[in-house]
Amino acid sequence: MAEKKSVEVIKRKFWTPLRVVTTFVALAMLVSLGLSSCNSSEPPGTSSSAPTQPAASGPTLPPNVLNAELKTVNRNSIKLSDYSGKVLVVNLWATWCGPCRMEIPELVKLYKEFQPQGLEIVGLSTEDPDASADAVRDFVRSFEMGYAVGWSPNDVSISLMRGNTNIPQSFLVARDGRILKRFVGFSPNTTPPALRKEIEAALKG
Repeated sequence: MAEKKSVEVIKRKFWTPLRVVTTFVALAMLVSLGLSSCNSSEPPGTSSSAPTQPAASGPTLPPNVLNAELKTVNRNSIKLSDYSGKVLVVNLWATWCGPCRMEIPELVKLYKEFQPQGLEIVGLSTEDPDASADAVRDFVRSFEMGYAVGWSPNDVSISLMRGNTNIPQSFLVARDGRILKRFVGFSPNTTPPALRKEIEAALKG
């Protein structure tokens, strides 16, 4: 009995209010980091702790990306070159990726607001188009994604990601095809306002 009481005393001493608060904050930070991005090369359900950040812009969309035939959820095909002369956001995502699911509603809002001013968005799932067809179509209906949605072939994903396979990734493309800004991961506090700012500047340019 005395031994049991001593163990309980030790537990009470260990879990001081300060330690409880510190542990909670640490866990919250880990959860926050885990939601920032997913690794498209890993199985569904995995996540990466890579920080959400704008990455350096590239020169222009490569020809193999611009001219690739992209299968859409409407069973049609599009090319990114079809959007020449428009300000374009290309979003790489997947239905199983938590941060992607958090980002999509923000993209829907931005599209509704800025589409009349010339913005276009193309969402490209990195999933297998045959295995994920029903899931992606259900997702598009559920989230009311009014912009073009399809699948990204492996060579297109590789060319765009340039070695960083975390998703979501969003590329803001100018009317002349230059990549103005690349966003890797998603933060609900910083990504939407940063993307909005860049879109507004691109539309004015």
